[in-house]
Amino acid sequence: MTKITAIIPTFNEEERIKNSLKSAEFADEIIVIDSYSTDNTIEIVKESNAVLLQRKFDDFSSQKNYAIEKASNDWIVWIDADEVLTQELQDEIKLAIQNAKELVGFYIYRVFFFKGKRMRYTGTQNDKLIRVFNRQYCKYEGKVHEKIVPQGKVGVLQNRILHYSYISFDRYIVKLNQHSALKAEELFEKGLIITPFHIVIKPFARFIKHYFIKLGILDGFYGFIISFALSYGVLVRYIKLWNLKQKQRKNEKLDK
Repeated sequence: MTKITAIIPTFNEEERIKNSLKSAEFADEIIVIDSYSTDNTIEIVKESNAVLLQRKFDDFSSQKNYAIEKASNDWIVWIDADEVLTQELQDEIKLAIQNAKELVGFYIYRVFFFKGKRMRYTGTQNDKLIRVFNRQYCKYEGKVHEKIVPQGKVGVLQNRILHYSYISFDRYIVKLNQHSALKAEELFEKGLIITPFHIVIKPFARFIKHYFIKLGILDGFYGFIISFALSYGVLVRYIKLWNLKQKQRKNEKLDK
C-alpha cells in the first residue's frame, strides 16, 4: 500500500483546525506547518497525532515546499486549515493513489461556503486545484496564487473539498491584503509599469467578471460582497505596487 502524508498550513486557526485535522486522519502521516500562531492553534495541534513544524512565513510556495520536503512519503494531500475532506473524498483519494499508474497528481474541485451558505456561482463553480500529488514530480511555484507545476499527467477526482473560507469580514480582508501585498512584490520584481488602467479599470473589471460574467448576482448579497472584496483586492495590489515604486524612486534619488 502506498503511504500518504497530509499537510495542513496554519496561522491562528484555532476556530477551524480541529475539523481539518480530523478529516486528515485517513493519511499515514499528518504534518502541520505553522507560521508561529499566537492563539491556541499550537495547543490544539499538539493534542492530535500530527507532526508540528514551525517556520516564519515569507511566501506561500516557499512555505509549502518546505513542508513537502519534510514529509516521510512521496504522495501528498494538501489541506488548508479552512477545508474539510468528506469521507467519500478520503476514500476516493486512497483508491486514486493506489491506482495512479502514470498519473502524478489529481485536481479536486472545491465547494465554497460563505457564512455557512454554499456559493454556487461568483467564480467558485470552476474552483479546482491540484491537491493530491507525488512530490517527486510536482512543486509549488509563485509567491501568491501559487500552484503546482506537474511533470506528468494529472487526473481529476469526482468528490469535492468543503471550503469554509469566511469567518468574519475583517479576517477575509486581512487575507486579501496579505495576498495583495505578495502579488505586488511579485509584479514589482517583474518590473510592471503601473498606469491609471491598473488602478481604475482592473478593479472594476474584476467586479464585473465575478458578479455578472461568473454569475455572482445569482448568489445574492453574498455574491455581491465576494465580488466587491475581490475587486478591492486588485485595487490594493496596485496601490501597494505603486508604493513600492515610490520607495524605489526615493532610494534612487538618495543614492545620487
